[in-house]
Amino acid sequence: MNTVVSFIVCLGILIFVHELGHFLFAKLFKVRVLKFSLGFGPKIISKTVGETEYQLSALPLGGYVKMFGENPDEQEDASNSEKQASFAHKTVWQRFLIVLAGPVFNLLFSLLLFFFVFLVVGLPDSRDTTKIGQVTIDSPAGIAGVQVDDVILNIDGYPTNEWMDVLNIVKDSQGKELSFLVARGNTDITLMVKPSIQTVKNIFGEAVGERFMIGIVKADELFYTPTGLVGAFSAACSQTWMYISLTVLGFVKLIQQVVPVSDLGGPILIAQIAGKQMQAGWINFLFFMGLLSVNLGILNLLPIPVLDGGHLMFLSIEAIRRKPMGEKMQIFAQQVGIAFLGVAMIFVFYNDIARIFGS
Repeated sequence: MNTVVSFIVCLGILIFVHELGHFLFAKLFKVRVLKFSLGFGPKIISKTVGETEYQLSALPLGGYVKMFGENPDEQEDASNSEKQASFAHKTVWQRFLIVLAGPVFNLLFSLLLFFFVFLVVGLPDSRDTTKIGQVTIDSPAGIAGVQVDDVILNIDGYPTNEWMDVLNIVKDSQGKELSFLVARGNTDITLMVKPSIQTVKNIFGEAVGERFMIGIVKADELFYTPTGLVGAFSAACSQTWMYISLTVLGFVKLIQQVVPVSDLGGPILIAQIAGKQMQAGWINFLFFMGLLSVNLGILNLLPIPVLDGGHLMFLSIEAIRRKPMGEKMQIFAQQVGIAFLGVAMIFVFYNDIARIFGS
């Protein structure tokens, strides 16, 4: 139940923020908004306020803002006064900004989330430690009897005051057996560990070299240092930019086939992660929501018809040609985009299901 609620709350907020961007900029340029929907499919509840119908629909996997003038039939029958409220009769740059506002609002929402977290709880301070957070099975450390939560006091008599000391001693060992003095609870234990050559990989799984390793990972002991408005805003900008860079780089690595498509996840995986993050605490949940908001913003900027990025591509072509693309060409591109997204959705659902039954 926690997984379902977390998923609906997380995705619902992000979809609302995205559609709110389109809605507010449409209103800014005096475009008549006919419908603001959270979700697709059959409507559950709706209420008309002014000229806009606000509705909640059954499928919470998206949303849309329907504007007057998007449909060619509406343009043909529109009077001069109605054309002033028509999306199609706005300038190219106005339509461009209306479409762009959705993804931009998602990126700004991430910035706002991180700013709020840093202002309330402070800046994350990952203090250095030699405490072990993870031991790989069948690794030299695992075979030697090293355990999670052991604290490395020294190696071959050399004090290890920080994690870099551990890394450097192991790296420079040339494979020689090392004597590890570790604190386990209230007891100090000596363990003999023989490093082995292992492949070093980056976050995308690419091999970037080899060095002597023993198969341990530092424990994550995170603390927070209070900060003010300026510090919180600066950290929020850095955090958002880091997520944007990683998301863009992730798409590049996917195209390069460095990241296998089998790693892609869909709604089921998002729901599972959202549930786990909610259980871990509201800070983890907000950070996950911020990451997902960046992903949603960047994904919608991809030049795929149906997505905002596809509309922006058409508008850019229109600005260069000084006339819109032919209606038949646009319809064909939209059909291709729908087909592509349909196949992609089926594929990520398959990955999610395979992950469940394969685990």
